[in-house]
Amino acid sequence: QRVSFAAFQLQLFTVMNGLNKLCLAIDTLNKTVGRVVAWLILATVLLSVFTAIARKFGIGSNGWLEGQWYLFSAVFLLGAAYTLQADQHVRVDVLSKRWSAKTRALIDIVGHVLFLLPVAVCLAWLGWHDFMQVWQHNEMSADAGGLARWPVKLLIPVGFGLLILQVLSEIGKRIQVIVNGEPT
Repeated sequence: QRVSFAAFQLQLFTVMNGLNKLCLAIDTLNKTVGRVVAWLILATVLLSVFTAIARKFGIGSNGWLEGQWYLFSAVFLLGAAYTLQADQHVRVDVLSKRWSAKTRALIDIVGHVLFLLPVAVCLAWLGWHDFMQVWQHNEMSADAGGLARWPVKLLIPVGFGLLILQVLSEIGKRIQVIVNGEPT
């Protein structure tokens, strides 16, 4: 059967509206995580200062040093999706400034689908298997007074999972640019 153009437009509007809501929900999630993670930077600095001062008084712990490493890992892994959402990743804009919004959107989609998404999925999958192995063996740090390894290993699949969601949101937003002609 032949679908009228008005019916097609209504279906397209419905799909785009749903896509917009999904992208907004993912963006909101990653903005929230990003704001929480920003406070982890302060926690990392404070822990570093505390560790340095405590060492001057002969008080030290490998757990405190590993805590700094865990916090830095959390900032890096959990903040990646927020950084992508805020468009703050390093990019070379020498050529793209001259292109139309639709061309930039198409290039972003291709880059996300061919490069970022496969890498993020692979690292999330490998990270999950690594986490499960550490969890099942209750692996601890080899250093005296060190911490359990599973929390930092869990950051890998969670961080890349958030990045996967954000990549899907970015692809959805670029599709909207191509369909609606809105600027990026």
